[in-house]
Formats: sequence, C-alpha cells, structure tokens
Amino acid sequence: MPKGVYQVPLPVNEPVKSYAPGSVEKTQLLAAYHELYNQAPIDVPMYINGKEVRTENKKRLSAPHEHQKTIGYYNVGEKKHVQDAINAALEARERWASLPWEQRAAIFLKAADLLAGPFRARMNAATMLAQSKNAFQAEIDAACELIDFLRFNVAYMQQIYKDQPGSLPGMWNRLEYRPLEGFVFALSPFNFTSIAGNLAIAPALMGNVVVWKPAETQIYSAQILIEIYRAAGVPDGVINMITVSGQVAGDVIFKHPDFAGIHFTGSTGVFKQLWKEIGTNIDLYKTYPRIVGETGGKDFVVAHASAHPDEVATALTRGAFEFQGQKCSAASRAYVPQSIWPAVKERIIADLKSFKMGSPDDFSNFINAVIDEKAFNKIAGYIDFIKEQKDAEIIAGGGYDKSVGYFIEPTVVVTSNPKFRTMCEEIFGPVLTIYVYADDLWADTLHLVNNTSEYALTGAVLATDRYAIDQATKVLENAAGNFYINDKPTGAVVGQQPFGGARGSGTNDKAGSYLNLLRWVSARTIKETFVPPRDYRYPFLGN
Repeated sequence: MPKGVYQVPLPVNEPVKSYAPGSVEKTQLLAAYHELYNQAPIDVPMYINGKEVRTENKKRLSAPHEHQKTIGYYNVGEKKHVQDAINAALEARERWASLPWEQRAAIFLKAADLLAGPFRARMNAATMLAQSKNAFQAEIDAACELIDFLRFNVAYMQQIYKDQPGSLPGMWNRLEYRPLEGFVFALSPFNFTSIAGNLAIAPALMGNVVVWKPAETQIYSAQILIEIYRAAGVPDGVINMITVSGQVAGDVIFKHPDFAGIHFTGSTGVFKQLWKEIGTNIDLYKTYPRIVGETGGKDFVVAHASAHPDEVATALTRGAFEFQGQKCSAASRAYVPQSIWPAVKERIIADLKSFKMGSPDDFSNFINAVIDEKAFNKIAGYIDFIKEQKDAEIIAGGGYDKSVGYFIEPTVVVTSNPKFRTMCEEIFGPVLTIYVYADDLWADTLHLVNNTSEYALTGAVLATDRYAIDQATKVLENAAGNFYINDKPTGAVVGQQPFGGARGSGTNDKAGSYLNLLRWVSARTIKETFVPPRDYRYPFLGN
C-alpha cells in the first residue's frame, strides 16, 4: 500500500519537433526510416502473456506509397489464440489490479519518456512507412499525442482517486475506484498510432487487463508499441496483442462471461454491429460491459460573410487534406457564402496546385498515399460518381493512380445540392465538397449544417462577427463534440481539447481527459462507523 500521498509530475504537452532542414531530428528520422525500409521484412508475432506467438499462416504488410514493397509479415491467429489472450489477461488481473497505483503510474510515465527519447525516431519512421504519414503528421500523432496520453492520463488517474466524498462526525466515507471485473477488449484503427496506444493503455492504467486487436494496416507500428510497453515494465498478461480477423475475435470475446468492456475507434457501422452483438449476449456476462466508442464523422466548416477568405481557405486545405483526409475529424463538407466564395476558391485552387505528393521520406511532400487498395477503390468510386453528376463539379484534383502507390489527388467538389451524396456520406479520404450559399441565408444554412449528417464529431465556424459566432455556437450545439471557432476542425490536443462526438460519431467519452478514464473503473463506496450503536431504538420512540 502507498506510504505517502504522492503527487505525480505535472503533465506538459510534448513539444512538436520541426524537422526543419539541417535539424538533428530530421537527420535521425530519415536514418530510422531508411533503416526500416532497407531491412529484411520483419515477422510480427502476437504477444500473449509476454510471449511471442507465431503461426504458419502469414500475411503480408506493405508500404501504401509503394505497395510492391514488402515491409513485413504478421501471424494470423485463430480462436485458440484469442482464448489464450483472455486467459493470460484474467490470470494477470488480480496481481495487476492490486498493484499500488503509483507503481502503475511509474510504468506509463517511463513509457512516455522512452517514446520521447530513444524510441521516438523509430516510432515515427514506422508510422511513416506503414501508414504513409509525412514527418509532421507522424510527429504530432505517433510521438507527441501518445506521449501526452501517457503523461496526462497518469495525472487524470490521480485526479479521479483524489475525488472523495465528505463524512459526518463519527464516520469515514471513502470511494474506491476498482478496475472492471473481467477483461477489456481494445479494437484500434489504422490512422492514429496514438489512438492504437491509448485504447489499450487507458484501461490498463486504471488496473484493467486488456486484449488488444490493432488494425491490420497498423500492425507494423503496433509491434513497436509493444516493445515500448515491455521496456517500460508492463507485466506479462496485462496487454495482450492478437492479430486475428474481426469475426474470429468477436466469436470468442463477445461470448465470454468475463468480457467487461470494449474501447473502440473505427467505423459507425462496425460499432453498431458490435453493440448489437453485445446486447444479444448480455445474459452471458457477469456484469454490464462498458461500451466506449469513437466512430465516424462528416465534419463541417461553415464560413460567415465576415470571415477572411484566406483564413477560410487555409482551414479547408489543412483541415481536409492533411494525412490525405484519413482523420475522423477531417473537414469533408463546407458551407461558404457567395460574397467571399470567389476569393476562397482562388486561394484553394492555388494551394492545391502547390501541393506535392509522393513518398513520406521526401519531406517536401505534403500529400502521401491512402492506406490500402480497399480505401483507394472506395474513394476513387466516389470521384467517378461525382464526375457523372450534373449538380456537382470538381474544381481541383480528381485524379488517382495506384500503379506504384495508392495515390489520390486532393479533390475539391462544388455542388448546388446541399444534400449531395458527398455532403452526407463519410468518405475518409482527400475529398472536400463545398456548398455555396446566399449571404442572407446564414441562419438557414446553420440549420442545414445541423440536419444534413448523422454524425456529430467535429465542426468549425469562421467569422469575425461575434453575433454570428454566438448564433452558430448555439444552433450547432449538438452537431459536434469538438467545436472550433476560427480554426480547422482537426488537431485536438490532449489536455486541451478532450476528443469525441455524439450522434453517429460515438459515445463522446472524451479521450484525453479524466472522463474517459472514469469509464474503466467501477466505484465502491466504503462507509466506516467508528462507534456503532448498540440499541435499535431511535429517540423519537421515547414517551
């Protein structure tokens, strides 16, 4: 048990390195990238109870920007491996849950320092190579955001533990924040290495044990996360990584009586299906599982006539096309008033002409490849559809080529139909659709923004008119869980903008805040009476 009331180090957001020409970090990152690129293909195992587990069934991993380049193989598991991972987690649970909280804190604080130091270049390089992120996008994701999750989550854990009830004289009331009874399933996406890390470490920090399934296209960098956890001292069985199909994992996990919760980031359709599956099996579980998910988005930017055209254009080009639009927060629909549209259009077209596209090891490339052929075909299908429509026009981009890598030009569409297909459906790629509205229809346009999409993840308003900003903030109250004023709708920072949305975008449990960690504990109230009564009679019973 603790022998002191400990204060964890004050978390500060990790500074983002510039990777400017001639900088030390650029030299180190390029060296790490080329080392990974030129090494023999790696064999990524599953990690179950601290052991590397391999199978005869291997599946190829490639670089999205050079899909003929084999960077490794991963081992495809079966139901047995899922069950083994669950057994390992449950075996580790009692000892991990009873470990004093400051010992858990120390492990993850060490992981943050390892990532900030000796693992930084390699972690970023792996994310660049396997997920086709440029150096800056990898830095803010795989390094800085994950470091922030690790450090801020420790501080939030202490904040939660310190929240205690009051007590009347003669008694002492306490709240004990127990880990969930069972294991947590972490199901992570390809697009953010930091999310893949946080989905497992947030429950584990609070004393839970985890079975983690990373996305196939993120497995290459996921194995480095496991290396960091092991180097930091995460005990065997606490975080177990399995590489199996979703169906194989679900058939075992969602029928297991000790399933206690899911921490998910991915598509809305998959999350709804998982929720249904959990509901169908609810009688099997020892306790009601925690269902935490951040899902899709159709994120908006709405500009007022008072906005500066260059600021609108920059919010759109950055917000829509960084990491090829493969962010759940990426701007994908915009509403621009007629009066400033010509200037906004001119700047957007000029910006896109200046974009360079190619491999992430060329730091002059702003645009890289989309993640895989399935994503490429889906996005290209949307572009082909747009080209055939009479109520939409592509004003920039529209090209694509998968001969070498899965490259799609940043594409800007203007539509006269505010309910055009690409104004409503999530594309998850570099396609931005703009609707130009009459200036005097500002109020109507706000309601249009609010009612067009099933999602409510991020959104932005750009204006200098404070009445317009206030009006938009009120009308769009439920349209975005992360709402930006005079900024792009991407780039939430841990500890500053807790992230998550509602409606079809998830359970809004706010990663990067104490709110998310509260989902991974089950509080127990303890009341201790110092001098218990010895007679049942109350004073009111007297004559």
